[in-house]
Amino acid sequence: MQIVEKAPAKINLGLDTLFEHSNGDKEWDMVMTSVDLADYVMLESLNSNRIEVVTDSGFLPNDRRNLAFQAVSVLKRYCHVDWGVRIKIRKAIPVAAGLGGGSSDAAAVLRGLNRMWSLGLDLATLARLGLQVDSDVPYCVYSQTAHVTGKGEVVTPLPKLPPMWIILAKPKISVSTPNILRQVNYDRITAHPNIDDLLSGIQNQDFEAIFANMGNVLEPITAKRYPEILQIKQQLLTFGADAAQMSGTGPTVFGVCRKQSRAQRVYNSLKGFCREVYLVRPVNLEERV
Repeated sequence: MQIVEKAPAKINLGLDTLFEHSNGDKEWDMVMTSVDLADYVMLESLNSNRIEVVTDSGFLPNDRRNLAFQAVSVLKRYCHVDWGVRIKIRKAIPVAAGLGGGSSDAAAVLRGLNRMWSLGLDLATLARLGLQVDSDVPYCVYSQTAHVTGKGEVVTPLPKLPPMWIILAKPKISVSTPNILRQVNYDRITAHPNIDDLLSGIQNQDFEAIFANMGNVLEPITAKRYPEILQIKQQLLTFGADAAQMSGTGPTVFGVCRKQSRAQRVYNSLKGFCREVYLVRPVNLEERV
């Protein structure tokens, strides 16, 4: 039996961290959405009790270091099953880009195996299991605009965003998420995004409130080491984006535009400055359990 799952990239419209738990995990307050740049994950049953991972990217491990591999292990332990699976991942999301590619692949594995193995788990259960893999996996299980809190496991779906276009720009650098998170110093965080007003803007479908209250508390940390991030952000705004910021721990920067024609102009202008540029729209995966 074979099943194919779409694994969309995610961006952070709002990203704040409030404190650190005793085990080192961050307490998050985030607004996330998914976009139509996606990997595709094919799951194929095996007769043996093995987990095999195959990707078309030379940058990804195919063993226990791969988040998709880890997702299978977590699900097998939870459901006490000894079935095997081959995972084939067709990559489109850049690696180590702040777009949640690995987490989305892992979430796609959880959704897909839930169907293939007829486990009957709901999305909330899959999200809780996904937290054992990575803090972004619970959101990626839902892959729809949502308010994400706690350690990443509390995912509250939100209304769809008003129609908008998004330009993603990834500079030619890779960022280690653990390295950036280790540099967070709560005593030095002086500006937090207004997540409440951002949520209100989404509820009211208010473009101005959404754009005005976007923010990423990690952006200054990553940009201090990689100044290209702020340069791309400024270019997005100069070329006409209504708002722009870094996604996740970076280095990808995104700009948002209300109109497709303006987004296309921003996209065309930025391609001369950045090799990896994508013009995308927000998407919501349908709930399938």
